[in-house]
Amino acid sequence: MARIFLTHPPEALKNFYGDKAIAAIKALGEVRFNGAGRELSTPELIAAARGCEIIVSYRQTPGEAELFRNSPELVAFLRCAIDIRNVDVPVASEMGILVTQASAGFVASVAEWNIGAMIALGRSIVYSNAIYHAGTHPAAPMGRQLRGATLGVIGYGQIGRYQCELGLAMGMRVLVCDPYARMNHAALIQLALPELLAQSDFVVCLAVANDATENLMNAQAFAQMKPGAFFINASRGNLVDDTALLQSLDSGHLAGCALDVGRAPDQMPAPALARHPKVIATPHVAGLTPESIEHQSLETVAQAAEIIKRRVPKGAVNALHWTRKARLRT
Repeated sequence: MARIFLTHPPEALKNFYGDKAIAAIKALGEVRFNGAGRELSTPELIAAARGCEIIVSYRQTPGEAELFRNSPELVAFLRCAIDIRNVDVPVASEMGILVTQASAGFVASVAEWNIGAMIALGRSIVYSNAIYHAGTHPAAPMGRQLRGATLGVIGYGQIGRYQCELGLAMGMRVLVCDPYARMNHAALIQLALPELLAQSDFVVCLAVANDATENLMNAQAFAQMKPGAFFINASRGNLVDDTALLQSLDSGHLAGCALDVGRAPDQMPAPALARHPKVIATPHVAGLTPESIEHQSLETVAQAAEIIKRRVPKGAVNALHWTRKARLRT
């Protein structure tokens, strides 16, 4: 019987794994849980998961070289998320340990959050609500409707494609910037980033976070945005130069922004931006719905089931280096 360790602290286990996935993975073998009530350090994880063949990892739990080099019975490290940037895949491969990632189950959830953010920004909903909650009466601000407005989408991946469809359904003119994609949709207009920024009333950042896109939205990019436009980021915090964004808001060049991610721990919006009066901020929850979380958690269950059968599962990132499969107990 396989031995499986889940790194999720209690609250993360509730929000990012769920009862259905817990029951399903328990059916596969002996399951151990993180009993510390917090994130484990790598030495603590090594000790807690000793003897386990499979680790199912919460997104904040790094897969460090120390873990892979000091876990002789570990066969696979499963990430219950797409992001594996804090997993040392080369060392895992060197040690013959399989690494997997989940697919995007949060496409609709994130795209819907972006639509909600655009409406909230354009109609001053959060601002007016805060004034009412403070016990005073707000002025009636002029709003910006989505129909007839121009939406600029940076990144044409799974979420970007769905975002474009929602924008078109709302009656928006939709522009797309992605140097690695080509549009086959007659209603979409593909532009270079400066042109997209100059024409868009709402800019939604959905680019992939990597070295090439670090600070993609910098001072130059914000200066290229249409005066009075809104910026929305639900992708990754390192796509944005926070200082440049703050300056653009303070100067009045941007009318406002909405952030679900940032450079604070766990990709949270930075406090200096989150408290700004022109900013709507949420704590990295755009993809946090039962449907999206269940998709990814049950995917790790399916991966574990395949691994136990010594088969390469969907989502494997280093299958050619998986030499420890023979260590699995059957």
